[in-house]
Amino acid sequence: MDFLVFRIYAPMASWGEAAVGGTRPSATYPGRSAILGLLAGALGISRHDQSRQTSLRQAVEVAVKQHSPGVLIRDYHTIQVPGRTAAKHVRSRRDELAVRKDRLNTILSAREYRCDGYWTVAIRLADSSPWALADLEAALRRPGFIPFLGRKSCPLGAPLDPRIVTAGGIREALSVDFPRLTSLTKEDERRRMRLKGDVLYAWEGEGGDIDAHELHHRHDQPLHRGRWQFTSRRENRHRTREEN
Repeated sequence: MDFLVFRIYAPMASWGEAAVGGTRPSATYPGRSAILGLLAGALGISRHDQSRQTSLRQAVEVAVKQHSPGVLIRDYHTIQVPGRTAAKHVRSRRDELAVRKDRLNTILSAREYRCDGYWTVAIRLADSSPWALADLEAALRRPGFIPFLGRKSCPLGAPLDPRIVTAGGIREALSVDFPRLTSLTKEDERRRMRLKGDVLYAWEGEGGDIDAHELHHRHDQPLHRGRWQFTSRRENRHRTREEN
């Protein structure tokens, strides 16, 4: 089987989960929605181009290897928003706040991020895909939109370094070696990135050379980007120990 494999590392990333109230939680590794968003941005597909968004969603199967979930950090926010009686159609944040001060309300929220996490991603395409793996590889090397990891405040900390590999299954594909991320010694880099040998594989579809230890349901299958609608999907997981 052919896969497109790339790595993700950043000082900060936010892998959104279902949000309740004022808390915006982050998963420990990127879900399907995050990877599809990264690919769509690289291909230059607008969030409002529902036709191409749907084609990409139907074409791609995603697998992730979590080398390190990073460290959880929380950011506390206070945000001003106009009351319900304010104008609904505005063109900018400045216009939104251009009301009398006594008509402004304050929203309190806490947002979660993963600091110094490291993941490898493998992409497999359906036979009916309008793109080839080489198209996605070229797009990740020269993206149409600037890539970010969950939030615009979370840029990449290292090149994605995409490459096409042939492998017998998910585990072999996700075991590709990438260049070192830092000039530190291997042991110092392991300590900085908290690489302890505990890895997690998460994938959809057939694993090939790996068996699922558990079945998980994630609410990260995009239905409509413009309306911000998602549904649930089945995801296989396998936890093990490996030397990094």
